[in-house]
Amino acid sequence: MTLSSILLQAQAEGGMSFFLLIGGMFLIMYFFMIRPQVKKQKDSKKFREGLAKGDKVVTIGGIHGKVVDMNDRTVLLQIDGAKIRVEKSALNPAGEASEEDIKTNS
Repeated sequence: MTLSSILLQAQAEGGMSFFLLIGGMFLIMYFFMIRPQVKKQKDSKKFREGLAKGDKVVTIGGIHGKVVDMNDRTVLLQIDGAKIRVEKSALNPAGEASEEDIKTNS
């Protein structure tokens, strides 16, 4: 069956309700799947652009650290006297690091 034969068949059986049903399905898919994902991506981008030295962060792997240095793609984190460099995309926007979680020897 081709698309044109499906459309002709739908038109013969009350085509307007068929198109309303399909349109409603797309609206539901947009509001429950696409829109929340786009909002989450915007929030993550805003978080990563707003990072500054001294911020306490958590990576997606669960590592708690303090931002020491950063460039366009990576962040240098101080973790209990050691320093590691991670990608900005590896930082968890929902992660909250507390002072007790991060012990610095400075």
